[in-house]
Amino acid sequence: MIKFSDLNLNPKVLKAVEEAGYETPTPIQAGAIPPALQGRDVLGIAQTGTGKTAGFVLPMITLLARGRARARMPRSLVLCPTRELAAQVAENFDTYTKHLKLTKALLIGGVSFKEQDMLIDRGVDVLIATPGRLLDHFERGKLILSDVKVMVVDEADRMLDMGFIPDIERIFGLTPFTRQTLFFSATMAPEIERITNTFLSNPERVEVARQATTGENITQGVVMFKASRKDREATEKRNLLRALIEGEGEKCTNAIIFCNRKSDVDIVAKSLKKYGYDAAPIHGDLDQSQRTRTLDGFRAGTLRFLIASDVAARGLDVPAVSHVFNFDVPSHAEDYVHRIGRTGRAGRDGKAIMICVPRDEKNLADVERLVQREIPRLENPLGGSTEEPREADDENVPAEKPKRSRSRKPAQKAEPTPVVAEPTPETVPEPQPEKAAEAPAEAPRPARGRSRGSSGRGNERSNDRNSDRNGNKVVGLGDHTPEFIEFSFEDRPKD
Repeated sequence: MIKFSDLNLNPKVLKAVEEAGYETPTPIQAGAIPPALQGRDVLGIAQTGTGKTAGFVLPMITLLARGRARARMPRSLVLCPTRELAAQVAENFDTYTKHLKLTKALLIGGVSFKEQDMLIDRGVDVLIATPGRLLDHFERGKLILSDVKVMVVDEADRMLDMGFIPDIERIFGLTPFTRQTLFFSATMAPEIERITNTFLSNPERVEVARQATTGENITQGVVMFKASRKDREATEKRNLLRALIEGEGEKCTNAIIFCNRKSDVDIVAKSLKKYGYDAAPIHGDLDQSQRTRTLDGFRAGTLRFLIASDVAARGLDVPAVSHVFNFDVPSHAEDYVHRIGRTGRAGRDGKAIMICVPRDEKNLADVERLVQREIPRLENPLGGSTEEPREADDENVPAEKPKRSRSRKPAQKAEPTPVVAEPTPETVPEPQPEKAAEAPAEAPRPARGRSRGSSGRGNERSNDRNSDRNGNKVVGLGDHTPEFIEFSFEDRPKD
């Protein structure tokens, strides 16, 4: 079995690793560290939670142990898709560099530019940043990337989802061609593969089997829920969430509640607080200071419920989370593994409960296909039906709509219907072909009179705007059209 002591790390780095309590590297660490120390490009394919942060942090620190940074010219660069991941990478550097004199700067949104400029001006060995804030500093002339020796792109597939790929390509173009690149992604979408082919030089490919399985120490369950009415679904779903929390009792010491949409994160957090639960939201639209305070409170145990979007699912490391509640079934099956992986960490037991409405049953099937097991169905604590066919839910939609328009639609069709089916002599005064031939000569005057409303016949015909003189339905034109245009084809004069 390989140990960290077998990986040729700097002795001071190895000492910090041992003090952190680690002895054996994970598969991604064992595969990525040796080629990285040799100066080769590395393409790592592994899910979050496999330990890849240390897989690039440890060799970077060892390579940077010698040398000195210059003002505004960082020696290495780490790009992360979210502020939380960037902050977590910064914490890893603090942990493993405590015996080395290396400096770092964290460039993320929601923090003052002035403080970040001061750090860059002093010179930093390691620059950890989100793409947007990094380019903001560069465009302001505060940053020079021509001295970057090691560049890391973490969670590249998440970068793709968030639309950062054009920024990544631009940043690659600002760094030296001779740099060493460590590139990590959970999946290899075509666009990501194109980037690796363009910017990586003969990389060492390290692939860890996709983390499609969940920990055996995590008890999983799903409640199949169907609201009594469509317009009450959101409210009843929140009632069910509170009932599930209460059902866990004292075993639920703290929990992360995941929602698919940012708006639902705020609504669920506000609802829980309204009913006396200690809850706070965290998503990408909040100020960084507020996000940091919320995470710190949850880690310290002063906050019991963290309501989060998937920004918190990837890379968030809180050791003691007793429960994870999926308020929504994730739209991407892989996110389910990331979400429930926040509980049951470090050998602890955990529990993950999910709420599934009929429209999410397809996503639930995708999740079960990925984890290769059926998630046990739980009884609805509020009672009622726990699982119904999706078709039954859809039948309610057309049943309600006709109630609003039933009184109007028959009124529009009632008048022309008997005229078309059984034409009477009053409605068809001139059925003979020979009289129809005389109509063009007399047509202009009745048409003008009828359009002004002065002719009794015109007024009578205006009540039936959709029929011609033979009771045939006319499409378009209307009352203000000369009669000879309204003749049916059979009534035209014969030569």
